[in-house]
Amino acid sequence: MTTPLYLGVALDGAGWHPAAWREPDARPLDLFDVGYYTDLVRLARSADVDLVTIEDAVGLQTSGFGPAREHAENDRTETDHAEKDRTATDRTDEVRGRLDAVVLANAIAPRVSGIGLVPTVTTTHTEPFHTATALQTLDYVSEGWAGWRVQVSGRAHEAQHFGRRTIAPFDAAAITGGDPGAQALLAELFGEARDAVEVARRLWDSWQDDAIIREVETGRFIDRDKLHYIDFVGEYFSVKGPSIVPRSPQGQPVVFVLAHQKVPYELAVAEADIVAITPHTDEHLDQILSELRDAEQSVERLAGAPLQVWSEIVVLIEETAADARTALARLNDLHGQPLASDALVLAGSPAEVADQLLHWYHRGISGVRLRPARLPRDLHEITENIIPLLDRAGVRDTAQGAHSLRERLGFGAAPNRYAPAEVARTESITR
Repeated sequence: MTTPLYLGVALDGAGWHPAAWREPDARPLDLFDVGYYTDLVRLARSADVDLVTIEDAVGLQTSGFGPAREHAENDRTETDHAEKDRTATDRTDEVRGRLDAVVLANAIAPRVSGIGLVPTVTTTHTEPFHTATALQTLDYVSEGWAGWRVQVSGRAHEAQHFGRRTIAPFDAAAITGGDPGAQALLAELFGEARDAVEVARRLWDSWQDDAIIREVETGRFIDRDKLHYIDFVGEYFSVKGPSIVPRSPQGQPVVFVLAHQKVPYELAVAEADIVAITPHTDEHLDQILSELRDAEQSVERLAGAPLQVWSEIVVLIEETAADARTALARLNDLHGQPLASDALVLAGSPAEVADQLLHWYHRGISGVRLRPARLPRDLHEITENIIPLLDRAGVRDTAQGAHSLRERLGFGAAPNRYAPAEVARTESITR
C-alpha cells in the first residue's frame, strides 16, 4: 500500500433518505441540537474516520435531486419547474431547516478533537472575506482540523433571500442538455466560486506565521511588515486584505469540491485539495477521470499539493443484502418515490459496501465520502462493520497521531505565498 484509503462521512439531518427521520431509531427531536451532531462526530472519530462534512445551503432543503428527476422533467416548461421546486420545498413529510454549518462545526470542535470538520459554505451569496475568516476561526477552535466544502447556489428562490442578483429558474436537465443559458449560468457560478476560493487562500496567507510578536517590553504586538495586502482584483471580487484573523494552525484549511462535469472539474483542479466525484459504473469512473485529466491540461493549478480524487456513495447497510433492499423499499414507500441521488446508492451488506470501496481504491481513488441513508443507524454500521473490514484489508493505515487535517490526509505543511522565501522562489520562477 503506497497511500491509504481516506474516509469521510457526510452529515445531513437524519440521513440522506428523505424518510429517514421516521425510522424508529432516528432522533428527529434532536435535529437542531448541537449534542446530536456532536454524538455523530464522536462516533465517527471513534472509528478513525478522517473527516466529516456538514451540509448547508442558503435555501430550505428540497427533494428529488438526481438523474431520475432530471430525465423525468426534460419536457417541463419553466413554470412547471418553478412549481415543482415550490412543491418539493413545501412537502411537510420531510426534514426542513438546519443549523448553520460553520457555527455548528465551531460548536463541535471543542468537544471532539482529531477529526476533520468540513462545513459547507456557499460562494454564490457569501463574501469570500467572511468565509475566509470564519474558516480560519474554525481552524483555531479545532486546533488545525478545519476544511471547507465549496458549494454554489443556482436556485432562483435562494437568490431572492439576498436581493442582490437575479437568477432565472432552470432545471439540471438544461445543463446536461447543453442549454446555452444554463451553461452561461454554470460558468458564472463556478467562475465566481473559483475567485472566492482564491481570495480566501490569499487571505489565509496574508499574515505570516510569525507576524504576532507580543513584545511587552517594546510595546509591539505585531510586526506590521509581516501582514500583506492581497490586492485581489477579479471579475467578481475586489479585495484588499489582509485578513482580520492571524494565519491559522494549518495555514491553509483543506478545500473540498464536489464536482460533476467540466466546469466544476476545472474549479477543483485549480483550487481544491480534494475533488469528490460521483461514478455509478467502472466505465463512468473512467470517463470522469479522463475529464479530470483534460481539465488538468487546460487549467493552471493554484492550490499547491496534488489533487486527491474521492468518490461519493449513499449507503444503507443491513446484515444481509436482502434486508438492506427491504429497508430501502420501505423507506421509498414512506417517501412515495424511489431515492434519487447524484451519487451511487448502495443498499447492501457490510461486505458488499466494503467491496465497493476497495474496488474504487484499487482503481486509483484516494478516498470515499460516505453518505449514510439513515442517521445514526448507518453511521453505526459504518463504524462497527465497514471500517473493520477495511482495516483487515490493510488499506486504512492513515497518519496516526497527526496534528492537523492536512497532515492526516498527507498534504503536508502549506507554504505561505507572502513569506520572503516563497516570494523569492516565485520571482525566480517568473523570470
